Amino acid sequence: MHLRRTLIANVSAIILLAALPATAQTTLHPGDGAGAYKTHHYRNLFAERLGHTPDETRQKIEAAFQQLFHGDGQEQRVYFETGVNANGPLAYITDWANNDARTEGMSYGMMIAVQLGKRREFDALWNWSKTYMLMTDPNNPSRGYFAWSMSTDGTPRSTSAAPDGEEYYAMALLFAARRWGNGRGIYNYQAEADRILSGMRHHPVISGTPPFRVHPQDPPFVQPDTPWPSPNNRNAAAQATAAGKPWPPYRPDRTKAPRPVTVGPMVDEDHAMIRFVPETGLPGTDASYHLPAFYELYSRWGPREDRAFWARAAEVSRDFFSRVADPKTGLVPDRSGFDGTPEPSWDGKPGSFGYDSWRTISNWSVDYSWWGKDDREAALSNRLQAFLAGQGINTFPDRYTLDGQPLSTRHSAGMLAAATVGGLAATPGPTADAFLHELWEMPVPSGEQRYFDGMVYLMSLMHVSGEFRIIASREPR
Repeated sequence: MHLRRTLIANVSAIILLAALPATAQTTLHPGDGAGAYKTHHYRNLFAERLGHTPDETRQKIEAAFQQLFHGDGQEQRVYFETGVNANGPLAYITDWANNDARTEGMSYGMMIAVQLGKRREFDALWNWSKTYMLMTDPNNPSRGYFAWSMSTDGTPRSTSAAPDGEEYYAMALLFAARRWGNGRGIYNYQAEADRILSGMRHHPVISGTPPFRVHPQDPPFVQPDTPWPSPNNRNAAAQATAAGKPWPPYRPDRTKAPRPVTVGPMVDEDHAMIRFVPETGLPGTDASYHLPAFYELYSRWGPREDRAFWARAAEVSRDFFSRVADPKTGLVPDRSGFDGTPEPSWDGKPGSFGYDSWRTISNWSVDYSWWGKDDREAALSNRLQAFLAGQGINTFPDRYTLDGQPLSTRHSAGMLAAATVGGLAATPGPTADAFLHELWEMPVPSGEQRYFDGMVYLMSLMHVSGEFRIIASREPR
């Protein structure tokens, strides 16, 4: 079986090579590649480039973890324990400014916990996810997926799913199975990961008309005209008041009768790509959802019938990054067609580099670090880091048009952190070093915007320190 998979991977790589321009045909490496999966070496860029010791970097990571998971509840942490049930402790990660819990953050928290060996936090987050977020109502077309947003009391804010959460859940569970071994019930990590991965590809196509429920015993979920006011989002409230606009915004959506919704797999089979959403009425993809570093492991550790698909998806995503990134700036749209054509933003404006997009440089750079299969990823990191450095490394805004026109004035810690991970692929030198210096000197994000900034900051610290690794066995690191 292993030989057969190797042959399939090699043939797929040869086919992809033939489709590339001649200048790119020497850059792909089939099989296990040339990265950390094969060499077992994870670069510590803080040590290599700035002279910090491994102990210093580990202490910095642990301090960030303690602040974000166990610091002051008003200004520092995003992790909150909420009691116990039959499966043990329950905890959520909250988007503090919006006062909700999202599959994105829950799965990020689990990934951080398994990487750092924090099993209590890992299990508590997984328990809350399974208890409150897993959609089980048989009349909900998204049943079997996780509701992407929930209030912190466990009531829904959505009855639909977002694929990036499922992807990180699956990978974190696969790592947990290898770090701690499998337990029973919801803590049989391998079985839970297999269920998620199988559902992502084989979810039946189901139609229904809202309102839907998350669980059979829940009341039907109806989106309110005035979405949930958050007492924590003081900045947005002040901006709305200054502009003479209501806060929270009034967005009635009841002028039309509910329309049927059709939900299917989270992947597009023909393109071998992750979808933007599993609802069939919203086509296309989100480049920041493309995680070829994870797909390679799904293709080795996931359900056997899907392994060839995930191996192909990894190759497709690498090629997609090179097509979707702007040829001058390296900026990537939040959403695009499967061919890389940017989709308009939610406000109808041309596609832009937004909050989701921050993650793309980290995605392709970690893939380069772990697998070393596509040298085009190094060129992409060079391009994007050079553009941002030219904008002012400690002042560049967090949203842009794809050709590089600013769309905001906020300089975000999370975007700086994700861009720093580009150093895992970029050419060593002053530009990549400047990002490393900025990240090292940056304080742990706090205050009302600490959720996304903080999660990305901590994972980025781990990546560039060589402490975010492929966990392949229960042997101590």
